[in-house]
Amino acid sequence: MPEAIAGDLSHLPAEVIDISDAPPIAPKAPLTQGEVRTILMSLMLTMFLAALDQTIVATALPTIGRQFQDVSNLSWVITAYLLASTAVAPVFGTLSDIYGRRAMIILAMSLFVAGSVLCALAPNMPVLILARGLQGLGGGGILPIVQTVISDVVTPRERGQYQAYFSGVWVAAGVGGPVLGGVFAEHLHWSMIFWINVPLGLGSLALLLPRMGKIPVFHRRRKVDWLGGLLLMASAVVFMLVLTWGGNRYLWLSPTIMAMVGASIALALAFVWHARKAEEPFLPLPLMGGTVVPYAMAAGGCALGAMLGLTVHLPLYYEVVYHLSASEAGLSLIPLAAVSTGGAAIAGRTMARARHYKRVAIIGNVCAALAGIALALTMLPLWALLTLLSVFALGLGTTFPVTVVSIQNAVARSQVGTVTGAMNFFRALTASFTVAAFSAILLMALGADISLAGEHRGPVNSIAAADMIAAFRYVFGAAAAMLACAALCMILMEEKPLAGPATAVKMAE
Repeated sequence: MPEAIAGDLSHLPAEVIDISDAPPIAPKAPLTQGEVRTILMSLMLTMFLAALDQTIVATALPTIGRQFQDVSNLSWVITAYLLASTAVAPVFGTLSDIYGRRAMIILAMSLFVAGSVLCALAPNMPVLILARGLQGLGGGGILPIVQTVISDVVTPRERGQYQAYFSGVWVAAGVGGPVLGGVFAEHLHWSMIFWINVPLGLGSLALLLPRMGKIPVFHRRRKVDWLGGLLLMASAVVFMLVLTWGGNRYLWLSPTIMAMVGASIALALAFVWHARKAEEPFLPLPLMGGTVVPYAMAAGGCALGAMLGLTVHLPLYYEVVYHLSASEAGLSLIPLAAVSTGGAAIAGRTMARARHYKRVAIIGNVCAALAGIALALTMLPLWALLTLLSVFALGLGTTFPVTVVSIQNAVARSQVGTVTGAMNFFRALTASFTVAAFSAILLMALGADISLAGEHRGPVNSIAAADMIAAFRYVFGAAAAMLACAALCMILMEEKPLAGPATAVKMAE
């Protein structure tokens, strides 16, 4: 080599440039239809486990209470899972954008399976409650990661149809969970409701992990804002405890509840202050703004809240007004839960074909609001009530695919996990608030001395049917108002074009 050239080369910097965040030079081969189907089936099984554990335990609680001779703390078996799963949803969503979907789905499933094993082996109630909390940590991470992986695998225009399939999974878990839990508790052993998670969880991972390597990678390594995450989780846990204890363990205006409300607000304000100061905040506040995300989150929260609020309280209405048994009242909830899947399927197919995809959700929410108004204004025979509830569910079901896909379509690919986790987090808070609000409406209408908690249902069952009808008019009216609010949010939301082919996508071809 000539000396002049060698001298020039010797002066060049010898730095090593980190290209770990750089995109690959050649794109990965696209997934085949068979691989997409396998991934989606394993994701559906994974989500089914998380959804099932929110309902399967309820019917086994009396058996668990008798074995451990502890009835007073039974509600914590449900509450521990709910608190943990709600609080960690934004954490797993954000971490999946930092460390990748594969690592986070393994962590979530590992926590879920480990929690299930500890629940099955629990020797007493405190250990069972702690194990349910651990199980909730994993279950709360499953939903946002599953929804994020779907966004990595299929285009936004195709995604709505797959969201409809996953809505069906929630319905199946909601309907089958209490039945399965009752069968296990009565004919086998209550621990089977937890042991069943082990083979199913390991099976879903065995199906999913070998194909995760072919899924496009969009995560970006960055510093984790642990303080911001802790502030957000702490605020959510305190707020959820307020909604759980308010009106049951403590009066709404008691010093304890007021102090907890103040603590939740203070923690939330501290999170906002920290997020504004941090270089890379845990949940970037600008991500929650814009012309799409806040409106879609509000619409989805209103729809889910109205649905869950009615699902929790309608059995009372059925038992008092129509004199149905507890099992018959449970069966009468199926139209409300199952028909919403039809609405989600309609919206998903519309999104795959239509340019103005949000119109189906606007029409659906308006129809649901009108059905809610009709329920509030008239006393109907049972068949007519179930028909109107089906219309209500069909309309609100259109909201879920449109809002989820619109939110994911509105942000950068490296932030899809973060915004998906935040969406599930705020939806859960809205739904819990709605359930508490509907309970408060009933208590005010029926009398402040009436309790709606499970072991105090005796006074409720003695209420006259006319009084229950009058009280539920306010509940149906509140549900109609929430769906009207969802329709307004969908009207105000910007309709950004969806990427992908404008053709229908089928699960099997």
